[in-house]
Amino acid sequence: MHVSKISILAVSAAALISLTYAQRTPEEPSWAPKPDPTKYVPPNKPHTKLTDVKAKHAGLENWREEIVSDDLLHADYISAAPGSKVSKRFHSDTREWWIVMAGKIRFEIEGQDSFIATKGSMVQVPYQTIYAMETIGDEPSLRLEVNIAHVQTLYPGSEPPPADLRINFIPVTLHRKPAPYDHGNKPHINLYELAKNGGPKYSGQRFVHDDRGLSNIIYGYEKNMPPYDPKNRGHYHPESCEFWLIMAGQIMYPVEGQGTIIASEGDVVYVPKFTFHAPRFYGEGPSCRLAINGYTNIAHLFEAAKPH
Repeated sequence: MHVSKISILAVSAAALISLTYAQRTPEEPSWAPKPDPTKYVPPNKPHTKLTDVKAKHAGLENWREEIVSDDLLHADYISAAPGSKVSKRFHSDTREWWIVMAGKIRFEIEGQDSFIATKGSMVQVPYQTIYAMETIGDEPSLRLEVNIAHVQTLYPGSEPPPADLRINFIPVTLHRKPAPYDHGNKPHINLYELAKNGGPKYSGQRFVHDDRGLSNIIYGYEKNMPPYDPKNRGHYHPESCEFWLIMAGQIMYPVEGQGTIIASEGDVVYVPKFTFHAPRFYGEGPSCRLAINGYTNIAHLFEAAKPH
């Protein structure tokens, strides 16, 4: 059988990489601060069930529910009746993103062709980029809206700001320049299309890559994981909260001080700083969680043996 030189080189390169990792010196443990878990401050709570949020607003098509609000991130669940519109607007310095959980939303984003987002769609707009949206079809839309904390919304001169905001607006110039979609960021992706095209080995990918916010798709099956170890506390983050939107199936969350949480599609799970957590896929079918935190490559601190 003929074996090409390219194949031989590829195998040799892979072997060299494996050998390099095998010979790498084990990491020396570091001392890290570990106070008691940060207390939950409302509206943040360990487990927000979408069924409870819907029940709270039963009979209404237009509503907003604050889900996450801390010193780094903010997230709201928003339901909008058919025909509801979000007028043209933009943020001066921060990115905004949405995850559509029901209905259809037409997005108009500066520099992009108009598109319709449906269940499983993830949409983002970088800073100084004008956008607008409208719920279309016969049913209300439902989206989780994520912003950097303390975001400020500006309106182009042709779009007067809503009169009911009770905020004083003045005309300004800022040499506005729409930010590019770089670092792999895309205006619109859809989980179900990604999973279908990725096949049975699809495991997720990064959705938002920003210096002040990150969002990772984590997709898989419990059957492909090692057996559950109740002694494994997982890891914690010393400088940022982390929260997850369950986009498919169920996720198990052993969380320090909270026991074990089983979260289902549409639920949001939140852990503050310094809180051990060990999320894992749960159930027979595919599971997906969208992980959201405040840093591009957030540190995961695992408990280790004490340094000598």
